[in-house]
Amino acid sequence: MAIISEVEEQPAVGKASTPAMVVEKDIAETVVEKEAADNGKTTDNAAKEEEKKTALAPNKGNGLDMEKYSWGQSLQEVTINIPVPPGTKSRSILCEIKTNHLKVGLKGQPTIIDGDFFKPVKVEDCFWSLEDQKSVSLLLTKQDRMDWWKYLVKGDPVIDTQKVEPESSRLSDLDLETRSTVEKMMFDQRQKSLGLPTSDEIQKEELLKQFMSQHPEMNFSNAKMG
Repeated sequence: MAIISEVEEQPAVGKASTPAMVVEKDIAETVVEKEAADNGKTTDNAAKEEEKKTALAPNKGNGLDMEKYSWGQSLQEVTINIPVPPGTKSRSILCEIKTNHLKVGLKGQPTIIDGDFFKPVKVEDCFWSLEDQKSVSLLLTKQDRMDWWKYLVKGDPVIDTQKVEPESSRLSDLDLETRSTVEKMMFDQRQKSLGLPTSDEIQKEELLKQFMSQHPEMNFSNAKMG
């Protein structure tokens, strides 16, 4: 006589994740992350292209002439000139220079400049003075001395830094290492604006040519030259 034992059915708690399901989930997450990253890059590129279209040519001082003031720059410093009514006294001037912010104006009147810098400055090395009681001059020392500012404070028009022309006399004042870096940066900016290879790309191309000449037995038909 066959004995049939009753097996009590256990309620299903939930399906266990199989390795295949885990892999599919990882792939899906990776695809989503990649799409998000690609979308971010596309947005950034679009913003850069739009900025390039609207960027203004810099003035002779590598800055911009605004309605109420003008500014210029070297790699180390930023200079600002603000015309004020003739006979203005220094005690009438309000000037607050902070690491990331500048505020300048005359007492009892709307501020002339009030905004965040493009990049930080060294407050202890920044100065202002009243010139002939008709203009306020400011000298700001950049923290990052290897970069051109695109604007003075946020909200100002952007300049095209590829059109900046540093004075060669100032380059001669730099130490050898800094001067080499600056000259390389200037060369690369000029090459990019002309659609030509940068110094690094030229160097890679020369190395490839040298390697090819040393190994004529190898097939370089698919090698990219820049």
